[in-house]
Amino acid sequence: MLFEPEIPQNTGNISRTCACTSTALHIIRPMGFEITDAKLKRAGLDYWDKLDLTYYDDLDDFFRKTYGGRYYYLSKKAKKRYTDVKFSDGDYLVFGKETKGLPEHIVFGNPETALRIPMANGLRSLNLSNTVALVLYEALRQTGFPDLI
Repeated sequence: MLFEPEIPQNTGNISRTCACTSTALHIIRPMGFEITDAKLKRAGLDYWDKLDLTYYDDLDDFFRKTYGGRYYYLSKKAKKRYTDVKFSDGDYLVFGKETKGLPEHIVFGNPETALRIPMANGLRSLNLSNTVALVLYEALRQTGFPDLI
């Protein structure tokens, strides 16, 4: 799930990764671009028709419609590493916006499911589309790469 994505190229790359892994993509509005943006389409290439994509008006809408799910919140402010958990099929990976990440009350309010990727001290963050690919493939590896060849 992408919380209020701001950069079309990242969302395009993430959509392509999701299509190639048969992973649903959930997007929380508002977005910092229009879905018709040429940069977004170019990054996603011809995968848009193969993507399971759902939009939500806000976080409450997302949580209401996915009630009962298990959520993992990715943030550089989390204490736990993404490799410290056992992912299951159907888990939701929740990623924040490029400039601000996730709201702090979500990260600090969920210490057992808030996860980080180790990186060098003093640097701001990894690119969002790289982060999604890294954590998604770890979750897929742990669950046996279901439906992938």
